[in-house]
Amino acid sequence: MNKEKRDLPLSPYRVLDLTNEKGYFCGKILGDLGADVIKIEPPEGDPGRNIGPFYHGQHDNEKSLFFFAYNANKRSITLNIQTHEGQEIFKRLAKTADFVIESFNPGTMEKIGLGYSVLKGVHPRVIMVSITPFGQDGPYKDWKASDIVAIAMGGLSHITGSPDRPPARVGVDQAHAIAGAQGAMGAMIAHYYREATGKGQYVDTSTQESAVLSALTVPQAWDLQRFIWPREGAYMSRARKRVRHLWPCKDGYIAWRLFTGGLGVKTRALVEWMENEGQADDLAEVNWQQMDLLTVPGEKFYYWQELFGKFFKTHTKAELCREALARGIVLIPASTPKDLLADPQLGARDYWEEINYPELGTTITSPGALYKSSEIEWEFHRAPLMGEHNREVYEEEFGFTEETLTTLKQSGVI
Repeated sequence: MNKEKRDLPLSPYRVLDLTNEKGYFCGKILGDLGADVIKIEPPEGDPGRNIGPFYHGQHDNEKSLFFFAYNANKRSITLNIQTHEGQEIFKRLAKTADFVIESFNPGTMEKIGLGYSVLKGVHPRVIMVSITPFGQDGPYKDWKASDIVAIAMGGLSHITGSPDRPPARVGVDQAHAIAGAQGAMGAMIAHYYREATGKGQYVDTSTQESAVLSALTVPQAWDLQRFIWPREGAYMSRARKRVRHLWPCKDGYIAWRLFTGGLGVKTRALVEWMENEGQADDLAEVNWQQMDLLTVPGEKFYYWQELFGKFFKTHTKAELCREALARGIVLIPASTPKDLLADPQLGARDYWEEINYPELGTTITSPGALYKSSEIEWEFHRAPLMGEHNREVYEEEFGFTEETLTTLKQSGVI
């Protein structure tokens, strides 16, 4: 697979990607922007190829949907950088690279002679991005951290889940994706500096810090109001009452909350619809603009919520959203992946891409462009097979002979 991208922002640039699952997304973003991202795997293959789910449930290191998702738009070569010969080959590669990204434990690259202090001697303009759980220094620098640890220590767990239960995590990795995005942003800022000064630099990305930066408005709430954001789940704690905001309906869930005061007109609009269908009961008698949650007895308040809940269960998400738009009701669907694939807005903007996987004899629907531009056309390519581009890089670009490649393979270097 020759990846030819034209007119993309990073088309002239090369990235050497040494990351594991903790940093994949950084290279993915740079590849989506047109960079020639060379995924460097150990000879036995990247361990991420064994992370599920797998295509049709078949556990095969060439069928990991997880690997597909985070390594599309990359090329793959194999190289054992733990060997002296592998390290010398990597230095040759680095001379041609504009970015090097890695997610080993702090100090690993220095120990094997491939740290930034060495690489900038090989190529002064190179930008090196390291993505680690806690950064390259500080008391936690040598600590290990899975996604759940990074999410917890970054503060996101504190606001995730229900208040009457332990903290929860989202079903798929969040901290690693956030850190990858922050690493890519750091790389682009460093690139801007390089364009102005001609100098490369080292970018140290902490997954914990990335999670802190992404904790919605929680840090700002503390800074400005000394308010510790609660964990709310399907409910929000307001006026000493549990105000529900996630509701089951006929075919899933919708998000809606009971508004009072200045926004009480929004609740009134919903009640009027319920009246039309004979489901309002005594809700029609309430002056929602004047109603004060502080003074409403809890028993009555929860009875009202029960009535709203029964009404939502009589309609589908589509019906509820259609009427909400027509009536000025603040209500949105809680979309599932299946819903997103069928979403008319995403469809109208041609967001989804059908990426061809000839080895599987199929195409796989994947997220598309990060943004739309009047000047840029995007191209999307599948994730590479293990070592698929060895010959393309080593032989065609660096002039290794067939005999040399065979020797390197037999000795475990590639």
